[in-house]
Amino acid sequence: MTAYWLVKSEPAAWSWDDQVRDGTTHWHGVRNYQASNNLKAMKLGDLAFFYHSVTGKEIVGVVEVVKLYYPDPSDPKGIFGMVDVKAVKPFATPVTLEQIKHDDQLNHLALIRQSRLSVMPIDVEAWKRICALGGITA
Repeated sequence: MTAYWLVKSEPAAWSWDDQVRDGTTHWHGVRNYQASNNLKAMKLGDLAFFYHSVTGKEIVGVVEVVKLYYPDPSDPKGIFGMVDVKAVKPFATPVTLEQIKHDDQLNHLALIRQSRLSVMPIDVEAWKRICALGGITA
C-alpha cells in the first residue's frame, strides 16, 4: 500500500523547477532524527508532496520514492541517509500553508504542529484533500 509524505525544500536551494529539470535526485541533507526516521520508513512507490519552505510556503508538486534509504555522503559523521525521488506532477494550483492552517480537515498535520520538521507523513484523507485543493487527482 502506498504511503504518503511531505518533503520540504527551500526553493533557493532546491526548487520544484530544479526537481522537474533533473527528474530524479537524492533527497539529502536531513539532519533531524525524526525526519530521518521518516525517510527510513519510505517504501518504493510512496508519494510525497514537494513543499517550498521559507519562500512561498506552499505545496507545488508530487514526487515518488524511487530508491530506498541509503547513506548520505554529505554527512561527515555517517549517521544520516537519504532516498531518491522523481518528479511525478505539478499542482495546477499551489496549496499554501495558510490554506492548510485554516482548513479543518488539514490543521492537524505535522506541517502545522511541527513546523521545522522537513520530512513528515501525510494521512490518506489529508492527501486526497490537498490534491483536490491543488487541482490534481489523488
